[in-house]
Amino acid sequence: MDIEVTYHRANVRAGLLASLFAVATIGLASPSLAAAPKPDAVVKNRNIEARVFLDDRIKADTPLAADCLADGKKWLDKNAADAATSRKQDPQFFKDGGWDFERKYSIRSVVADRYVSILRDDYMDTHGAHPNSDVNTVLWDKSESKRISIRPFFTETADGSPAMKTIAKAVIASLRIEKKKRDSSETATNEWFKGVEPSLLKIGAATLAPSTETGKSSRLTFHYPPYAVGPYAEGQYVAFVPWETFKPYLTPEGTRIFGGARPKGDADEQQ
Repeated sequence: MDIEVTYHRANVRAGLLASLFAVATIGLASPSLAAAPKPDAVVKNRNIEARVFLDDRIKADTPLAADCLADGKKWLDKNAADAATSRKQDPQFFKDGGWDFERKYSIRSVVADRYVSILRDDYMDTHGAHPNSDVNTVLWDKSESKRISIRPFFTETADGSPAMKTIAKAVIASLRIEKKKRDSSETATNEWFKGVEPSLLKIGAATLAPSTETGKSSRLTFHYPPYAVGPYAEGQYVAFVPWETFKPYLTPEGTRIFGGARPKGDADEQQ
């Protein structure tokens, strides 16, 4: 009887191990457990591990991919050099390992099959009180294969011009609404908004927002990293300025590309 019990227990144990092995094998094959995407550029040494990723839509455009990759590699090299210098000056900050950096380029919109708005998101961990993040944008002209600004869409873009003042005022109004949504109205102050100036270079990192009308942009979107318009704990902010707000200042090309309304899906993704 004891031999039969022992034999039975051995069979149960063997069956359990086989089941666990089968589950593990299925798990390894599961798409949800697939390997992380491979960086398009990387620097890895004892001082830093830094990566650059391009989304698939960028990779499909050879000139755009080359531009983003060159920009990303320049960023990698600069931070690798900074990390090496920092280790020499303050080696105690590297006792838990090197710095960790990551940059991602992703397409936000394509307007008139010509103007490509790109978000550039950065993550930086230098072993300070907390990691940091940054956001910037690129506007790419496919027909010219080069970076441009929003200047060609406006009749006037001088610092302090009526157009720039109108957009800056609308940006701040949008930020106040967003802060209210986050219960952060106490930081919706002129002190936090003083960096939003009526200047192309100081108003914020702009993109063309998608539209319900094909080939158009429904508004300008302005992106702000932590600390730009609020404390670190509030994270990033996005401000939206409908095209009707700056309609009086549009050039013929601006009039051609702006129109329609902001798609609901875009609101879900950006807020």
